[in-house]
Amino acid sequence: MKFLEPPLIALDAEAASAEEAIRLAGALLTEAGAAEARYADAMVDSYRERGPYFVLAPSIALPHARAQDGVIEAAVSFVRLKEPVIFGHSANDPVQLVFALGGSDSGEHIALLRQLTTLLSSPAHLEQFKQAADVEAIQQIIRGNEQ
Repeated sequence: MKFLEPPLIALDAEAASAEEAIRLAGALLTEAGAAEARYADAMVDSYRERGPYFVLAPSIALPHARAQDGVIEAAVSFVRLKEPVIFGHSANDPVQLVFALGGSDSGEHIALLRQLTTLLSSPAHLEQFKQAADVEAIQQIIRGNEQ
């Protein structure tokens, strides 16, 4: 399981659309060997079919697809957008923090979601994710949450 490891984090990425932001987060999963390239396509397809249901809180999107759509290993990637993007959610747009979730089975999916929810439930952590100067600062937030 790979949870927000340094290769799974991109800060101040540029995306012109929600789909582009989803693809950026999916590409990190692929580059880390956690998902096949088709997984990003599946996340975009899910967004097109179901809308922005995964925009769970103000500024936060958690795109995902089914394990059989190309997950190799359970993982979460993170893209902080340089400029927030509209995903089409009436209450939680625009999105700046995109966490792509790839669970290889329902148990791992729930475990990753629980870990991420715990991390993001703190307003202070959210602000730190938005303001972190570099990947190491993100790692410090995660390590501090595990204690």
